[in-house]
Amino acid sequence: MPIVSFIGAGPGDPKLLTLKAVERIQGAGLILYAGSLVPPEIFRPHTSLPEERIINSATLSLEENHAHIKTAIRQGSNVARIHTGDPSLYGAINEQMNLLDADGIPYEVIPGVSSAMAAAAALKIEYTSPGVTQTAIFTRMAGKTPVPETERLPSLASHQATMVIFLSVGKAEEVQRDLLTYYPPHTPVAIVYRVGWPDEACYRITLNQLADTVRREKINRQSLIIVGRVVDRRSLRDSRSRLYDKTYTHGYRGSRHE
Repeated sequence: MPIVSFIGAGPGDPKLLTLKAVERIQGAGLILYAGSLVPPEIFRPHTSLPEERIINSATLSLEENHAHIKTAIRQGSNVARIHTGDPSLYGAINEQMNLLDADGIPYEVIPGVSSAMAAAAALKIEYTSPGVTQTAIFTRMAGKTPVPETERLPSLASHQATMVIFLSVGKAEEVQRDLLTYYPPHTPVAIVYRVGWPDEACYRITLNQLADTVRREKINRQSLIIVGRVVDRRSLRDSRSRLYDKTYTHGYRGSRHE
């Protein structure tokens, strides 16, 4: 039976599309892509489908998307459902899979490079650092999608771990205010705008400069806010894992005993 492949297309760089994703796109008889975030240049070189078999889902409802998928499956075509980044983070795939389950349509999920991982690469940082933090929190401010009370920024900020904040740059003043409840004003912060796109930009600032920087640079969309000591890699020169420590005798070098 034909299958639906939920594909993570990465953050915008066509070269970050995985080999497995390319394989599924090549084998698809219908492509549905999130056009507001996924540029066609990412997948178009890997398919010879005519334009009527490539649908921008940006203006379609959940039910309209599902109707296109169901028709294609009944016609014997595989479907490539292309999302930005990795589908497991703010991908809204659960509701789509529920409809597929109800209709007995098989599906799979092909992971992609999240914008969070691409942002760390652009900044040349690790989200975790020995002696600094071993926790990274991925979160967002409430918008059209509500956030549980227990996951509000002030509560999460109390851990002072690395925080990667999605979909919230338009509320930079609120983000700054909430984070300052626990993080010191001079906590390192990065704003990464349109990571993986040709106009990618990175701003390294401190927390008390967040709102002013967003306002001055006119940043209002497609940006990550990254908070924590790890953003300033130069200040972590003494941070070292045990992975390559010849004095560490538990386990062996090359294992993951860090």
